[in-house]
Amino acid sequence: MYQFIQDQHQLNSVLEIMNQSAVYALDSEFIKVDTFWPKLGVFQINVSDQVYLLDGVSLNLTPFWQKICSAQQNIFHACSEDIDLIYHYAQVNELNNVFDTQIAMSFLGHGLQVSYQNALKHILNIDIEKDQTRSDWLARPLNDKQLCYAANDVIYLKQLSHELQHQLKQKQLLNFVLEDCTSLTQEIAQETPTEELYLDVGNYRHSRRQLMQLQQLAVWREQLIKALNVPRSFILKNATMIDLVEKNPKNHFQLSNIKQIRPNIIREYGKTILDLLKFLPEKEEWPLNISRPIKHVTPEIAQCVEAHIHSVAQELDIPKDILVRKKWLNELYHHVVFQKYDKPFSPYLTGWRYEYITQPLLEILQHDAANLAQQMKVHK
Repeated sequence: MYQFIQDQHQLNSVLEIMNQSAVYALDSEFIKVDTFWPKLGVFQINVSDQVYLLDGVSLNLTPFWQKICSAQQNIFHACSEDIDLIYHYAQVNELNNVFDTQIAMSFLGHGLQVSYQNALKHILNIDIEKDQTRSDWLARPLNDKQLCYAANDVIYLKQLSHELQHQLKQKQLLNFVLEDCTSLTQEIAQETPTEELYLDVGNYRHSRRQLMQLQQLAVWREQLIKALNVPRSFILKNATMIDLVEKNPKNHFQLSNIKQIRPNIIREYGKTILDLLKFLPEKEEWPLNISRPIKHVTPEIAQCVEAHIHSVAQELDIPKDILVRKKWLNELYHHVVFQKYDKPFSPYLTGWRYEYITQPLLEILQHDAANLAQQMKVHK
């Protein structure tokens, strides 16, 4: 049913088998509880209908990553964390040969985040157990239940992919799905510039001074978590950073009253945190205020936007929440108001959606530019 590969000689045999096929069904089991980077336990592959479980603890998988990168197609279900792991271990940031069966399911009307277990049940009428989700995949030896669980994640994956691709071809949607899979892998590869990390924490209510403090805290936290290989929340949670800039503590006693701050962080880094809050560059270097979120367009324009999305959804037979997400609409709103032509759109808006969604909605929203601009006045 499967082979657990634990030495390099066995891995070389798997690599030879991979040379005979260009399509792989893949999954991974890892631990990322107390680290920033994932720790690989097992990497599963179904190649030529043979399942191999590669030991991420004992093997040098460098030649395996190279095979994955040059494959014709890598099949996953809910690939985000797997792709992030591959990028880390393979030291690459581009994987444009992915087919994600979860994305395929969403295009076919089964919801945005259908589980692998439910996908198999609904499409292939196959039941599998998912009872080892919280296993310690770094412990050795792995027991039979763990290995069977890992194998099940790829045994039926190629069969599921084949059926879904058949259905997508019938509806002329396969190329759209493949493009969205590529957009997702590009999105995962995009690391927020260090100097912009504060934007994931702050909001339009914060003053420029507070945003400058958040920027300094965010840069320091990012450098520290990568040096120590710990999750961001182990140093400062986002809510803690917001409480820091809003209460602006001046000493260790006041620091101890900050929301969810750990005593060891105060003990080891308290002076650094207080200094980051106190010592700021000249005001001219402070970040600009963050624009208010756009809550709505005028009723007439909203009806036009909704009517267009509904029309395209019917024409293409794609669920509306697949066509347009709220964050993409907000991106279009910002474009209409600020006209920042040098800032590229999300890959999702520049691909197949450009003709169907992006360009038509930009034309509609132009008629509401004044209202949008009024909403987006910054908070002083």
